[in-house]
Amino acid sequence: MRTATVTRTTSETDISVKLGLDGTGVYDNATGIGFFDHMLDQLARHALIDMQVRTTGDLHIDDHHSIEDTGIALGQALTMAMGEKRGIRRYGACLLPMDDALVRAALVLSGRPHLVWDVPFPTAKIGTFDTELVREFFQAFATHGGITLHVTALAGLNSHHVAEAAFKAVARSLRDALEPDPRKADAIPSTKGTL
Repeated sequence: MRTATVTRTTSETDISVKLGLDGTGVYDNATGIGFFDHMLDQLARHALIDMQVRTTGDLHIDDHHSIEDTGIALGQALTMAMGEKRGIRRYGACLLPMDDALVRAALVLSGRPHLVWDVPFPTAKIGTFDTELVREFFQAFATHGGITLHVTALAGLNSHHVAEAAFKAVARSLRDALEPDPRKADAIPSTKGTL
């Protein structure tokens, strides 16, 4: 089983993450930020990753540190759980519709982190949640997960739908990239011999 447990404690946040990459999408996420929990649930369910996240942060300041640091811890856990990345497909992509929203995600588990983000939100907030923090999460997750990640919103009138479509599109792409390749079950998917 490809699993990992990561704890990360700073003066701003205290986080624990458990991941199982060969799961069924079971989730138990509690960050103190309701909308963010809902997005993490989507990430787990649609990537078929079993995920438990516990985040305690300085929410009296704002949500930024909790969301960014959760992305860091999840990326670290993903890196740990993948190990040498033997037998994975490595690449994944998804074009995901959700009502008015249409989001495209493509990624490679290359070990070379990079984020290309073209996701405009119609509003600055979803309830009390700052929409700019969606990008902050994916920046941290991609950086610490060693992911080259491209996310583009092609349509969207409702900020909730745009954010949820982005999380689901990344999740589906991640699922494809993490899937075992039956034709190369023990090989590292790179001509370099390492990722």
